[in-house]
Order: sequence, then structure tokens, then C-alpha cells
Amino acid sequence: MTSNLRTLYKGSVFLVVPIMSYRIKTQAKSTPPNEVELLNGLERLGVFLQENRVKVLAGVGVLLAAAAVLVLVTWLSHRSSEHAQELERQATQLYVDRPLDKPEQADKNLKEAITLYRQLLDQYPKTPSAQLALFHLGNALAQANEMTGAMEAYQKYVSAYPDNKMLLGLVLQRLAYAQLSKGDVDGAVKSFTVALEAAGTMNKDQILYELGKLEESRSHPEGALARYQELTKSYPNSPFTGEAAVRTKALETKALPAPSPESSATPPPSAAPGSGK
Repeated sequence: MTSNLRTLYKGSVFLVVPIMSYRIKTQAKSTPPNEVELLNGLERLGVFLQENRVKVLAGVGVLLAAAAVLVLVTWLSHRSSEHAQELERQATQLYVDRPLDKPEQADKNLKEAITLYRQLLDQYPKTPSAQLALFHLGNALAQANEMTGAMEAYQKYVSAYPDNKMLLGLVLQRLAYAQLSKGDVDGAVKSFTVALEAAGTMNKDQILYELGKLEESRSHPEGALARYQELTKSYPNSPFTGEAAVRTKALETKALPAPSPESSATPPPSAAPGSGK
């Protein structure tokens, strides 16, 4: 800020008035780096790379190797999935294609399907196809009346794939039927009960019906009644409700107390009038 004097004449008096002037400050513009500075930066980078070329080359090599391994693993995983899908397709086709009028051919196809399912599980256990193949293997073994192998396949599925709630319930039901075929009633009750309590299980009405029958076979009428009553109450439109109602009525009839011998005996005839007795 600067000041100037200005003389004014007012009447007979001269006035000296200072005049203030202002300067606007402006920021100095930064000048872009010139070519010399850019060259100096490139030279420093070059010197750094030259001094650390071994470390730099080693880092680049590690990155390239990691990328190559990732690509190789992805490619191998894709190829494994493709091979597993092809084995599953062949096995399922043989399992389904079992002509009823040709029992020998049907038996041959079933055995070949079992072989292919096992090959898939042995060679490609980590592929998406392995889960369904394990379930189908259990079904095929049960169809071939190899119940011990079927139970092993179902139990392995329960341990390996507990998160597939919908299919897990079905596997547990198949496991229970296989256990029943081997005479393991307690094991079947346990498997049915776990399936009933699992979220996402289908056919819970059928499970309740089967549990009711098993309780009857174990001479537990109270437990059987509880299962049948839960079935008729929770699933009134189930095809098993009618049979459950019949069994409930039969159990309730058995539970009624039997008439005592005294009440059922025929009373003696009364003496005739005038007999003197």
C-alpha cells in the first residue's frame, strides 16, 4: 500500500489530502519442471535400477512365476471339472439305462455305473461333480443290494457336505432305509430324526410316518402316537395322514383298559317266585 498527497482548494484554505493506493498481491505461478529436471529424474531411476538390478529382476521373476502358476492351476482345475462332468454323464446314463426286460444288461450297466462313480471320486474329489456323484454312488450300491457300501457312501456325504441342506435330508433318509435293511433299527431312528430336524429337508411327513412305525416296532406306543399326531396336525393334506389316523385309532384302542373279569361275568339267575329259596 502507498500514499500520495493531493492538494485541494476549498474556499480560502488549501487542503492536503493523502490518496491511498492498493496493490493486489498475486501468487507466483509455479513453473513446470523443465527438460533438465525430467532428465535428472530418469537418470536417478536408471541409477536405482542399475544398482538394484538383481533385486528388481528377482521381484519381476517372482511375479511372473506366480502368474504362471495361477494360470496353470486355473487351467488344470477347468480340465479336471470337464473330465469329472464327462464321467458323471457316462455313469448316470448307465445307471438310468437299465432295461427291465434285459436283467443281465441292466445288472451290467449298474456295475459299470458304480465303477465310473468311484473313478470320478478317486480322481477328481474336489470337483463340483463329486458331490452329486457320491450321492448317486450310494443309490447305485443300494440298488445293487450292497448296503454296507451304500451306508458308507451316504455317511461320507453327510460328513463332507453338511451345508447342502436340501440334499442332506434326502441322503439321511436313504441312509435310514439302508440301515433298516441291515436290521439297525436304532441307527435308522437316529438318521430319520436328524433328517427331520435339519432345515430344508423335504418329505418330513413321510419321515414322521416312518418314525411312528419304528416306534411301534420297538413297542413304544406313546412315541408312535406322538409321531402320528404330529403328522396329522402339521401335514393334514399328506398322503400318509390317512394311514397315520388309522394307526392312531388302533393304538388308542389298545391303550384302553381291559374290562375286569367280575364285570364281564354273567350274573347268576335270580330264584323263581314261590320256590321257597
